[in-house]
Amino acid sequence: MSYISEFKDFALRGNVLDLAVGVIIGTSFGKIVTALVDSILMPVINMVAGGEAPFKDLQVGGIGVGAFLQATLDFLIIALILFLIIRFINRFKKAAPVEPPAPPAPNRSELLLEDILKELRKQG
Repeated sequence: MSYISEFKDFALRGNVLDLAVGVIIGTSFGKIVTALVDSILMPVINMVAGGEAPFKDLQVGGIGVGAFLQATLDFLIIALILFLIIRFINRFKKAAPVEPPAPPAPNRSELLLEDILKELRKQG
């Protein structure tokens, strides 16, 4: 099998395509959340905090904590949305009924031991 046909088989496999779509949608969703935090949430936080400079430029003792807080807020929003989506999907998945496996049939040794036990009970 040539490298090109092997790569084609790999790239067109269902799992790889699903993963690619997931990465693209996740990247786009991340950009939407970043825009939400940059354009709406951080200006509101900045107004409440009473700062003149953008919140992402906030520094404490020369350490830039504003950008870190902004990235943390991005992460928390994305994590919450993904949690809610997965929870919603899991709610509609029907769990397959789990049947306990049938006990294995007794083998010849077990049958002989049962017969011996019956005979001993008759005698005792």
